[in-house]
Amino acid sequence: MQWWARRQFSRGRAVPYEVGTYRAGWAAYPELIRQYHPELNHGIALSQVPLAADVLLCWECPVGHRFAATPTEQRERPGQVRRRSAWCPECSALARPQPVVLGEARALPRKPRRPAPALCTKTPDLPAGTAFVSACAPRPASAVEGRLRAELGARIEFDAAVNAVKVSRPFFRHTEVWPDIVFPELRVALEYDTVGRHGLEHVGKRQDADLRKDRALRAAGWEVIRIRTGKLEPLGPHDLALSSVSAKSIARILDELRAIRGALLVDAYLR
Repeated sequence: MQWWARRQFSRGRAVPYEVGTYRAGWAAYPELIRQYHPELNHGIALSQVPLAADVLLCWECPVGHRFAATPTEQRERPGQVRRRSAWCPECSALARPQPVVLGEARALPRKPRRPAPALCTKTPDLPAGTAFVSACAPRPASAVEGRLRAELGARIEFDAAVNAVKVSRPFFRHTEVWPDIVFPELRVALEYDTVGRHGLEHVGKRQDADLRKDRALRAAGWEVIRIRTGKLEPLGPHDLALSSVSAKSIARILDELRAIRGALLVDAYLR
């Protein structure tokens, strides 16, 4: 056994581990003691093998199945199941219930796939990247978002009625997305993100939906600025970590718009 020869060399001894060295550790696994046979492993006793040794050993279950596995694989094999067959991979496979089909042999039919949900038909047929007024867009639910829209409207000109952008890929049964604030002439969408009252907004799966929404916008030729409040980390290259809506916050948003589209274009819309 190459592993044993390497231990003889590294430890400088003919017997690297004396019989009984690891007896106390293996005592917790009586089923593995029954499966291990020194004659199948060059005469090396199980108590001479460290429990975490990276070596393939030969095991034989009570039924007679022989298989190779490392000590760690054998100790972890039963998992939460403690039946005897779980210690042998072949017995474990045979213990699993198999589907029975009466009559002549035939393949089991596949479960039919669920049909994809139909897309909303209210979205107008527009080129991807077109901003428009959507009948499906939800109403703003945050008072802070309304204040942000009003303060931005006092500094830069944009159509506050526009609330959607046409995208090429479906997004939750729609081919449109609804940013919090849309700058159609600059092709920039602004999102205001908070964790909400219960700390569940824009985290976990909802954060994944935010990223998917950003990808759809960028694929349509738009850029996204996310105002990330609280402990929310930035998701994109132009996201801003702000604690509140203030004159300083508005100035940072305008500076980010200049960084995206250039000062010459952005300043043309300033009031």
